Amino acid sequence: MLLERADQAISSTDLQKNARLLLDRIASQEQDRYVVIRDNRPTAVMLSTSNYEALMDELEDLRIEAVARERLSSIGQIQLVSHADMLVRIGDAEE
Repeated sequence: MLLERADQAISSTDLQKNARLLLDRIASQEQDRYVVIRDNRPTAVMLSTSNYEALMDELEDLRIEAVARERLSSIGQIQLVSHADMLVRIGDAEE
């Protein structure tokens, strides 16, 4: 959901006129985000760098979780090797 409150929407004209004020509000966490409206359509979202980094971290965590789930679902297809067998294989490779 882009907009939770009306005060999060700003026009591109307002952004041009009040960029410093809007950026200060974002930087101070007074405002969590602005959705920039241009031609009556949302075109960009302004976030603080800390909120952006948190969002990217969460996205990366979800990607890692998806890969882990995929790998775990295929575990039945994997041939498991005991530690002792692995040591034998490594020992054979070193000789």
